[in-house]
Amino acid sequence: MNSAFDEKGKIFTRVISKRPVSVTIQTESHLIHGMIHIRPNDRIKDELNQSSETFIAITDAVVFNPKGQELYRANFLTLSTHHIIWLIPDEDLIVPQVTHE
Repeated sequence: MNSAFDEKGKIFTRVISKRPVSVTIQTESHLIHGMIHIRPNDRIKDELNQSSETFIAITDAVVFNPKGQELYRANFLTLSTHHIIWLIPDEDLIVPQVTHE
């Protein structure tokens, strides 16, 4: 890791650019909607499989119970990757059309 020191001795490290991706995440007991942040050339799977990270950061998070009722909102939430059952990028989410007869 590249580090630099300023005149006061503060340490500065290289900033890693990431892009936000809107996702829906299912855990055993909750549905979470929010933004995860991944490196520009990585896939979501790559971000989740980072061996050194057991938690994933979620911003603008909304947590729902199994009945779809909103329980919490948070600007920042961390989630253990071990609790993720499935994750869908919202751009890939297909919601069935409801037809009225």
